[in-house]
Amino acid sequence: MTEKLLGPLSKRPWTERWPTRLLGAALSSAAYLLCLPWDLRDHPASPGSTTEATPVTVLQVTALAVLLLLLAVYFGHRDALAWPLLLVAVPPAALMYLSFHTHGEPPEPTGVPGAPGWPWQLIWASATLVVAAGVLVATSVGRRLREAPEESLDGLMFARPPQCRHQQRA
Repeated sequence: MTEKLLGPLSKRPWTERWPTRLLGAALSSAAYLLCLPWDLRDHPASPGSTTEATPVTVLQVTALAVLLLLLAVYFGHRDALAWPLLLVAVPPAALMYLSFHTHGEPPEPTGVPGAPGWPWQLIWASATLVVAAGVLVATSVGRRLREAPEESLDGLMFARPPQCRHQQRA
C-alpha cells in the first residue's frame, strides 16, 4: 500500500497516474476555495468609512500556503518536476484570475487624493509568481526526500579506476 501512495507515478499504470493528478488539482482548487473568499477586492471597513479593509486574513493565507506546500512536496516526491507546478500552482492562479476578472471594476482610489488603487492584474501576477516559486521550492524538497536508487554495477567496465600510462608500463 505504501508503494501505491508514495511510489513514483511514472511507474504506475495510467489508470492510477491520471486520477491521482486530477485529485491533486482538485485538492489545490478546493484549498483555494476554502481558504480565500471569492471577492478579493478591498472594501470599506464600515459603511461610510474612508479606510479600506481586505477580505483576506493572515490565517487564511497561511492555511492556503501550508496546504499548497504539502501538496507540492507530495507531488514533488512522486512525479516529474513540472507536474507539481501544473497541479498545485495553476488551479489557484486560475481561480484567482477568475475572481479578479469577475469583480474587475476599476480600482478605487485610496485615501490619498490622486493616488489610484492597485490594478488587479498586478496583484494577480505577483501572487501567482509567489505561489509558483513556493511550489517549486517545495517540489525540490519533495524530490530530495525520494529514496536514492541503489547503485547498479551494470555497464561497469573496470573494477578499479584506470591507471596512468606510466603506471601501466611498470
